[in-house]
Amino acid sequence: MARHTYTTGIIGNCAFLAHINTNTNIEWLCWPRFDSTFIFGGLLDKKKGGEFSILPKGEFSSHQYYLENTNVLVTEITIDENNSYRVTDFAPRYYSNQRYYKPLMLIRKIEAINGSPRVIVKCTPVSDYGKTKLNVNRGSNHIQFLGGDENIRLTTNIPISYVFDEHAFVLNEPKYLVLTYGEPLEAPLISTAERFLRETTQYWQTWIKHSSIATFYQPVVIRSALTLKIHQYEDTGAIIAASTTSLPESPGSGRTWDYRYCWLRDTYYVITALNHIGHFEEMEKYFGYVTDISVAEEKRYQPLYGITGQKKLTEIILDDLEGYEGNQPVRIGNQAYEHIQNDIYGQVLISLLPLYTDHRFIFSERKDSARWLEFLLAKIEATIDEKDAGIWEFRNMADVHCYSNLFQWAGASAAEKMARTINNEDLVNRAIAMKNRAAEHIESCYDPVRKVYTNAAGGTSLDASTLQLILMNYLDPASDKAKDHLIALEKELKTDNGLFYRYLYKDDFGRPKTTFLICAFWYVEALAAVGRMDDAIKEFENLLQFSNHLLLFSEDVDENDGSQWGNFPQAYSHVGLMNAAYRIAMKLDRPVFL
Repeated sequence: MARHTYTTGIIGNCAFLAHINTNTNIEWLCWPRFDSTFIFGGLLDKKKGGEFSILPKGEFSSHQYYLENTNVLVTEITIDENNSYRVTDFAPRYYSNQRYYKPLMLIRKIEAINGSPRVIVKCTPVSDYGKTKLNVNRGSNHIQFLGGDENIRLTTNIPISYVFDEHAFVLNEPKYLVLTYGEPLEAPLISTAERFLRETTQYWQTWIKHSSIATFYQPVVIRSALTLKIHQYEDTGAIIAASTTSLPESPGSGRTWDYRYCWLRDTYYVITALNHIGHFEEMEKYFGYVTDISVAEEKRYQPLYGITGQKKLTEIILDDLEGYEGNQPVRIGNQAYEHIQNDIYGQVLISLLPLYTDHRFIFSERKDSARWLEFLLAKIEATIDEKDAGIWEFRNMADVHCYSNLFQWAGASAAEKMARTINNEDLVNRAIAMKNRAAEHIESCYDPVRKVYTNAAGGTSLDASTLQLILMNYLDPASDKAKDHLIALEKELKTDNGLFYRYLYKDDFGRPKTTFLICAFWYVEALAAVGRMDDAIKEFENLLQFSNHLLLFSEDVDENDGSQWGNFPQAYSHVGLMNAAYRIAMKLDRPVFL
């Protein structure tokens, strides 16, 4: 059986993300926001998803890569030994006038490499998830697509008739295609596109230069960092789990979720990974997002919110779309917003702890620190004895989960440190009380016969999320208890090829059929933490084979053939890679370039 991989790369500018296939087609682009309707959605329906491709008439081969240390993507198309061309795709982003310029604008540069290749440009955006075909209005140097929420315009120096009629033409000079949403490009086309390309390339390369990335597998970590960065919606600070929806966890599984939202849990891991490489701007922006939610939230936090903080993310099924490779249902929205998941208060506290303990930040700049801290501690106090849906978001199962209590323990530990920073003795005492209460629940999950912590109080099943007991230092990594726990988990959940299942018990949809990639990276991190360095390096190197051609990782991997499944690229997986690499590098005492 052939290995299934996702054949797209991504570009973005912290306002939008687009997926470009190796055949040059834009397979996925949601405008004006990450969670808006797709403008191009061939990923979920080849017929109704529209198309934006730059292709020859006959057969071809392709090669796709990023300009080094950037989110600028190049696709080279070879027609024959005498004719080839390249398409350079990017979303403009650079610093100008004391702010980041990040327009809803996608730029494509086409240039011949060899010979005189003939190409056909097809551009047919859609709206309302493919239900609305846009009206096409032909201008002198542009085409307007009307009928959506805003006008979409394609500005180009290709003869408009050729684009309008999808007519082949010879690439005898560089051609440019600038697609805009709402505000059109009014400036000179060629010089503006070239300036934007130059400025955007420089921006990304400078961003990487200003990163402190250790020498252990540095190029792989760089690609993951660039990938994570463009998953933040800079306007509000929200960070999404993935830019896609409804890519199945395994074929025919029905596990097709919409991940274009901000999970408070996922964001904790993303912030941690970016902090490790010396980027704190993202955390400060996220602080503003969480603060806005906290002010509006009277009762409990939801596990996830919309990228502008909206609470109601009603899940609907789009029956008219065929789904990725025929996998249905296609879902918009996510019912998990209704879940009780009590680990999230702790994760919010931990993710923002550096703002109070790292002296590069001035905590007094943050207004109402005591009130905000009291708010979160009160949430832990109110929920610490509850059953919940847990990290894996079970839809019809509730338990007192070990993982949830671990992060209540870790969150209370963070709250204690923050309370000491602001000299609030009452909050210090309350935090300590919650630490102790959470620890009682965690210990109720311990099985002394098997020397392992189970998934929940009174449970017998094992769960990869309990690897975090070691990574969060609840268990001393040097202790026999930590080492025994790790051995028990790997014995049951690890596959022969180094992948890791979340769990092997049945959930609402049956037994999982694919492994969860971040769990394998947690395993690597745990190996390093307990001192099994040779194993950690070996397993880390082994996991790199499960990327696509651009070092992009999916959510799930099939243990049988290494196929990629689930939403893609998955922020979680890239976070796991970065944190595992960081842990190994620190243990090896590898140099970090500042």
